[in-house]
Amino acid sequence: METELIHYILTHKELHYRLAYSYTRNKEDALDIVQDSIVKAIHYQNTLKSKEALHPWFCRILINTAKTFLKKQKHFIPLDEVSPEKLPSHSEKPTYNLLLEEALNHLSYNEKTIIFLRYIEDLELREIAKLLHQNLSTVKSTLYRTQRKLQLLLEKD
Repeated sequence: METELIHYILTHKELHYRLAYSYTRNKEDALDIVQDSIVKAIHYQNTLKSKEALHPWFCRILINTAKTFLKKQKHFIPLDEVSPEKLPSHSEKPTYNLLLEEALNHLSYNEKTIIFLRYIEDLELREIAKLLHQNLSTVKSTLYRTQRKLQLLLEKD
């Protein structure tokens, strides 16, 4: 099973990075989360029941690691993030990507995760429900509510 795990990690490393980055919005922190998740996965690989469960199993480890990281960082705001040089100038015209990123920042972690798993990872709703340990109807309603929320946020800007 170890060779399958290593192969999986290497072939999906960019997806794992993007998932971690969607939580942290920081390159170094996202890389740390992916690295910690890999260490945990290798340590707990004997709990993996089948090769088919590898993707949801690893994503769950990564999501939990990201949430734990964010809880620890909750009250810490680096000074470089609030310096005037880092603030956008008023003369800059915002692009759609910036507007989308700002809208995504208004979502809860659960909403971001469902959006990411559905549209970036291209998982089916049943797979998302299983991965997040939620009812299918809960995932569906959260997804549709979040889509509407994003639409309203983007139309507002």
